[in-house]
Amino acid sequence: MLLDPGMDLTLRPMKYPHFFDRFKDAIKNTWTVEEVDLHGDLADLALLSDAEKHLVSRLVAFFATGDTIVANNLVLNLYQHVNSPEGRLYLSRQLFEEAVHVQFYLNLLDTYVPDDKERAEAFAAVDNIPSIARKAEFCFKWIDSVFELRALRSREDRRAFLLNVICFAACIEGLFFYGAFAYVYFLRSRGVLQGLASGTNWVFRDESMHMAFAFDVVDQVRAEEPELFDAGMEQQVRDMLAEAVECEVQFAEDLLEQGVSGLSLSDMRQYLQHVADRRLAALGIDPIYGSTNPFAFMELQDVQELSNFFERRVSAYQVGVSGTVSFDDDF
Repeated sequence: MLLDPGMDLTLRPMKYPHFFDRFKDAIKNTWTVEEVDLHGDLADLALLSDAEKHLVSRLVAFFATGDTIVANNLVLNLYQHVNSPEGRLYLSRQLFEEAVHVQFYLNLLDTYVPDDKERAEAFAAVDNIPSIARKAEFCFKWIDSVFELRALRSREDRRAFLLNVICFAACIEGLFFYGAFAYVYFLRSRGVLQGLASGTNWVFRDESMHMAFAFDVVDQVRAEEPELFDAGMEQQVRDMLAEAVECEVQFAEDLLEQGVSGLSLSDMRQYLQHVADRRLAALGIDPIYGSTNPFAFMELQDVQELSNFFERRVSAYQVGVSGTVSFDDDF
């Protein structure tokens, strides 16, 4: 089975072809940091209000280490226990994408924060900004929860690992990052920081695929070992999502503390609750909040960017993208 200890090296006959399909789809979405031009954002940064500048400062500080944390969990935990050569192919590709994200955010900080001291403070945000430190502590808690497991031999071991997979897919990539995307697209809806939004489009597509693969893993284990998914585990997942929402609401309080026109804390909380419910639905678990999406600009922005994305890539780049990308389920 998928979580059995050992090292399965056999790609033929292929036991989990849908994992291999995920790998091939990810290859189609290849992009490089050099395709994202951030320099046009500099004039916009100078015109932002103090409250908006504070929002952007906190946002880039979170970006500085967010994907590095995800990459560490992928290497230290996921790759070790997903015993499928097809699955590990995808995880290898995901690690590459996390590296591209890290490079993108490095370029973002180099462009937005030219002062060396300010950049150093941004990279140390997990130590000196309480709202970011809380999110980092949440991540590290779930990394450490399975770090000592060398093999998943018991039912408790398997449940612990699945909770780690769910945490990083639903809470970190699927909630923390999606909250960050909402701020980016809000600014874009105001007509500013188009370079940041352009790069975020690429990251968004990658993160959506990372979640889809992780949920595939969960679904496969559920099919193979349904006894793992009892009421107790479902409640653990609900509690985990609720804690993640509160972490992200604290971050929102920090970003919006100076009062950003057009973006309220109550709307941001509602959006985060809506996203959390969507993650629970994807896992077949009843929602907690029953909240709707308060941000009309999200759906409008996504449709516009999807159209522009295909126009640009087909005409200007060698790597094409086929198929369709849907934003409805994630937001």
